[in-house]
This record gives sequence, C-alpha cells and structure tokens, in this order.
Amino acid sequence: MMDPMDIVGKSKEDASLPKATMTKIIKEMLPPDVRVARDAQDLLIECCVEFINLISSESNEVCGREEKRTIAPEHVLKALEVLGFSEYIEEVYAAYEQHKVETMQDLRSGKWSNGAEMTEEEALAEQQRMFAEARARMNGGMATPKQPEPDQSLEN
Repeated sequence: MMDPMDIVGKSKEDASLPKATMTKIIKEMLPPDVRVARDAQDLLIECCVEFINLISSESNEVCGREEKRTIAPEHVLKALEVLGFSEYIEEVYAAYEQHKVETMQDLRSGKWSNGAEMTEEEALAEQQRMFAEARARMNGGMATPKQPEPDQSLEN
C-alpha cells in the first residue's frame, strides 16, 4: 500500500503528482541555501496540479473547436496562448522539440536501432527540421516561436 504522503491529492478522484519527484524539481529550481517548508512544497505541488488541469481543460476546448478527438501539442500551445501564457510558448515549444529529439535518440539506441547513434550535429539538424515542420503546422493563426540561434547547443 502506498504511503498517502507520497502523492499529493485529497481523494482517489483528484489528479495528483508524485510528491518526491515534485519536491526534487522544486529544490533543483532554488539556490542550494534556500529551504522550503513542507506546507509550501505541498502548496506548490497543488498549484502544479491545478495548472495542469487548467491547461488540459483549455487544450480540450481548443481540440473540440477544431472538431478533433485527440489533443495534439499544437492544441496545448494554443491553450497557453488563450489562457494568457504566451510568454511561455517558445520555451514550452523548445522543450517539446528537445523531448522529441531525446525520444528519437532513445529509440535509435534501443532494440529497434541498428546501433548507430546520432551525433550532436545530427541531433541539432534534426531538431531544426522538426522546428520547421512544427512551425509549418502551427501557422494556422498562432504566433510561431522563433528558431533557436545556430550556436546554441542541445545541453540545458
């Protein structure tokens, strides 16, 4: 049986996030000399849950207006815009594209791979190609994020 303190949430019906993971994320974002009270951590985690619910709900609305049945990344980005989070679209988009590159690298190194790994230059070229494809798909009225400068590496 799971310790009720491992998941933040009031009941089985509530959405929840793993407390240990969220606490790690919170601590990684702060200077090492800053401590966060347990109740403040819980509040931050609850805010994350509410934010995810808000974005999911609006993404669903955007998806429904387009008469689609599956929420796509473009719906999430549009939801951010509709909800007034436009300043985050570029960063979210870049994180999504980076996730796609990393996922592709994982697949290449997995059992479906021929053993060849992607070099950093190949990964950057692939990332740029995916940016261009996504930009083309998103040109349906939403502001398109800028392409990263060529001298940026894939490292965070």
